[in-house]
Amino acid sequence: MPDAYPPENSLVIYKGRPARVKREADKLEIEIWGGEVARVRVKDVTLLHPGPLRSLAELELAPRFDPSDASLPDDVLTAWEMLAGSTTTLAELAELAYAAFTPASAWAAWLLVSDGLYFHGDVDKVIANTQEEVRQKQAARAADAAEKAAWNAFLGRVRAGQPVLADRPGYAVEDGRYLKEVEALAFGRSERSRVMAALGREESPENAHALLLELGFWDETVNPHPRRLDLPLSAPDLPLPDLADEPRRDLTRLAAFAIDDAATETPDDALSFEPGADGGWAGGRLWVHVADAAALVAPDSPLDLEARGRGATLYLPEVHVHMLPLAATPLLGLGLAEVSPALSFGLDLDAEGRVIGTEIVASWVRVTRVTYEEVEARIADEPFATLHRLAEAYRDQRRARGAVVIDLPEADVRVVEGQVILKPVLPLRSRALVEEAMVMAGEAAARFAIERGIPIPLASQEPPDTEERPETLSGMFALRKTLRRRQYRVSPVSAGEEPAGHAGLGLAAYAQVTSPLRRYLDLVAHQQLRAALGQTTEGSRARQPLSEQQVLERIGAAEAILGSLREAERLSEQHWKLVYLKRQGKWRGDGIVVEQRQPWRLLQGKRNDLVVIPELGLETTVLKDAGAMHLGAEPALDSRVSLSLASVDLPRLDARFRPEM
Repeated sequence: MPDAYPPENSLVIYKGRPARVKREADKLEIEIWGGEVARVRVKDVTLLHPGPLRSLAELELAPRFDPSDASLPDDVLTAWEMLAGSTTTLAELAELAYAAFTPASAWAAWLLVSDGLYFHGDVDKVIANTQEEVRQKQAARAADAAEKAAWNAFLGRVRAGQPVLADRPGYAVEDGRYLKEVEALAFGRSERSRVMAALGREESPENAHALLLELGFWDETVNPHPRRLDLPLSAPDLPLPDLADEPRRDLTRLAAFAIDDAATETPDDALSFEPGADGGWAGGRLWVHVADAAALVAPDSPLDLEARGRGATLYLPEVHVHMLPLAATPLLGLGLAEVSPALSFGLDLDAEGRVIGTEIVASWVRVTRVTYEEVEARIADEPFATLHRLAEAYRDQRRARGAVVIDLPEADVRVVEGQVILKPVLPLRSRALVEEAMVMAGEAAARFAIERGIPIPLASQEPPDTEERPETLSGMFALRKTLRRRQYRVSPVSAGEEPAGHAGLGLAAYAQVTSPLRRYLDLVAHQQLRAALGQTTEGSRARQPLSEQQVLERIGAAEAILGSLREAERLSEQHWKLVYLKRQGKWRGDGIVVEQRQPWRLLQGKRNDLVVIPELGLETTVLKDAGAMHLGAEPALDSRVSLSLASVDLPRLDARFRPEM
């Protein structure tokens, strides 16, 4: 049935507001409280009283119900007490509470019902709440009012820039609760923040970070970037199996050296050299000993699955988050015990230092740990002198095959007991020695696997667009921008298949095999090599190598996380470098111009040069006001410019420098 038309001059409710029916037609014409006139459908209104209501002003005579006032007028209170727990109508409620059913009393009664504290329902069915229901609603309303007051007080403190630390005046417990959801936005766990919206600030992790710093809820030592990338921040807690009782070659007669930074926690490679019959390279053998992680981590074991999900150890300035349980390091790290288990790569050499054969064996080695600085001081002594010459010869061979050398300034940043320690990475010969030996082992392992049809992960890279190999910083910087991203592929297992080469290293095939404690794909390569050699794992029988498809699946799993790891490391290093700069205050130093993005042109009245600051290992854009420039004194590429720190924006990882005149 069509809805009945309310009569003219009746009182109706329209969208929660009182209205008077002016006339009936195909649509009702109503006058809404406030003077607005509208034509509406019958179903859009609810009849409260048939009238007559000559003016909405009559409703002003209705008794007012104040929800914030816990007490009711006596007559209304008596009506509620009589009706508590029962059902009535709006008309009966108006007559009981206000002694008559008029438009004004109907409106007053409806205010009681719509408030919901003492009554609830609709025009035809009004339910009087029980005393217990009223008490519960009053308690809930009091809590809501207290929460609203606390929220408004919090916003007032934030807008006033008051700190929210517990040891500061004006702190309220609620502040921390409200700021936790800002923290969730800053950590990337949420995309929305009620606080940020209320303050009229863009809801972004960077803005949330800035607010937390402003209020003192965070300090500069909070590094949000690994959490934003959803990376684990503690090592796995899994049991380790016993080392398998398997045949190992005793190489403890060889002097083996693990050459690392002084702060290295996981020494996973070491070098030995056996000279040829004439004491030279011909007939000699370079041994690259690598921590035998695959002796404990079998494919698809809980340890393997955990390492696969992590992809690699996460190296942050403030913490190293290990890929394997911490207990693996003292068991497998080279030089951490008198004798260490290793997978040793024996590289047979010719008179030119070329690798002409490879043997891979499970071994026992006795390793001495030394630092890069210690070896640098002994670079003229044996065996370091021979290892250095061999490394130089191998480097020259790679360069002759088009290897790309990018030698831009780097700085190592660490956080030790809250102090940020920033040191430039010096171009030590000892460091180059180790790097070349690791690449030699990777090339030899790749050849070994390809010749025997063993599928292992190979690292590949397509050649850059240019054959130029610059030696200046600006040239190397430009060349770096043209390099393709490194990719991982499976080594070919069928005769005639060509491996994907690594043009950047100047190699036809290359596998990363020297860090199985720290990189998952190195661990996969070791698992495959051990299986092919018939070595056992976890005390079990020897396994067959994984198939090409299984290795490819592991490559895919690792690549899915490696990008986030590298990004977290890059952003974290930038974060702590900026913390270092903030603590330095008035920092001054030199930069080297590596790119002129707007060569001697004006960008909004400023010059735009890209410089590298060797002391910091930092690349930054330097803007210089046109009015402060000396025409004709344009800094040439690779020239040094004096800089001073202008500002640091930690949430946005931005440091601004100004050139010194």
